Amino acid sequence: MLAALCSAFALSQSFRTMAAILAPPLQREFSLSAQQLGLFAGAFHFAFGALQFFMGMGIDVYGLRRTVLFAFPCAIAGALLSALSHDFGVLLVGQVLIGIGCAPAFLVCTVFIARHFPPERFAPVSGLVLGLGSVGMLLTGTPLAWLVSAASWRAGFVALMLCSVAAWLLMAWKVHEPPQPGAGAHAPLSMWQALLSYGALFRLPHTLGILLLASVTYASFISLRGLWLGPLLVERHGFSLVQSGNIALIVSVVGMFGPPLFGRLDPGPARRRQRIVACTVAVAAGFFLMAYAPSAAVDVAVMVVSGLLSGYIVLQYADTRGAYPAEMTGRAMALFTMAMFLGVAFMQWFTGAVASMATAHGLDPFAAVLATIGILLSVGAAGFAWLPKPPRAA
Repeated sequence: MLAALCSAFALSQSFRTMAAILAPPLQREFSLSAQQLGLFAGAFHFAFGALQFFMGMGIDVYGLRRTVLFAFPCAIAGALLSALSHDFGVLLVGQVLIGIGCAPAFLVCTVFIARHFPPERFAPVSGLVLGLGSVGMLLTGTPLAWLVSAASWRAGFVALMLCSVAAWLLMAWKVHEPPQPGAGAHAPLSMWQALLSYGALFRLPHTLGILLLASVTYASFISLRGLWLGPLLVERHGFSLVQSGNIALIVSVVGMFGPPLFGRLDPGPARRRQRIVACTVAVAAGFFLMAYAPSAAVDVAVMVVSGLLSGYIVLQYADTRGAYPAEMTGRAMALFTMAMFLGVAFMQWFTGAVASMATAHGLDPFAAVLATIGILLSVGAAGFAWLPKPPRAA
């Protein structure tokens, strides 16, 4: 069942990273500015993140199976609409639909793990799922670059649409939730009660630091791998689209090993937060290095290392799981995931605006973008380290 759920998560990884390869042809066909390109990439993540509240409620009230099977057809419809679009506005609508359809994709995996695996297995199993889900990013490396070069960017959407249909059928066939231990002990929450219960999460003082860091860590990796990798290599260093796809493929392959590695090396609650902060600072340093020491070798090396280090995000999930009581797991994970993907949407839109402003003032747009990401990571790490911590981590 977890493997079937993971297939939808893998497709969501494909959809969220395809902009890095589609950016050059989309810019040519629709005459997009850097800010519009950021809006295109961010539309998926805005819809994805904004619906995490409701997906968490749906999981707690209606269950994993019904929630994901109801939502995922929107991704299929959005991919088809995007493939047929001849207007930038329609393309954005397609991205929003894809984001809605993919919204429960990873959340159902994490809640399934939290419900059906012992606590000490959460980080390793989550890391394995994140690694397997990264297969979706492999598709948006060399394979997508080759398909776009041989056919068109529309063929990329069609291919992912067909894969999404197969994933929905697989989930409909395989996913049947086992009963939760003690499921009959309490009456199920209504949707209204579940919505009101989110207030309890915000009243806890440690929630702010968790959400602040969540909004920048994954956002930094996806903004690089899912948006700026292609334009940076093509425009800054003269790479071809397929060469950029090859680098994206390498970053994705390396990224597959990061989550399982960090899941296996989870130091436990006592030292987990220090490791999270140290990894965030290291990633921020890599972005500053790319910004102020531009060379093809440096940029590619930092991209590959960032792919591996991105796996430490699994430690953030483990930290969040342990910060809230078991009955709030679905909503806590939903709130964390919402912050993560709204952060991606904001960072992609904001860095697009930064690139446009830098260009207008005669500055290097890529240096401005990379430095901005480094600053946002630094602020997130400081907030996570200095704001109130969960009682067991204080």
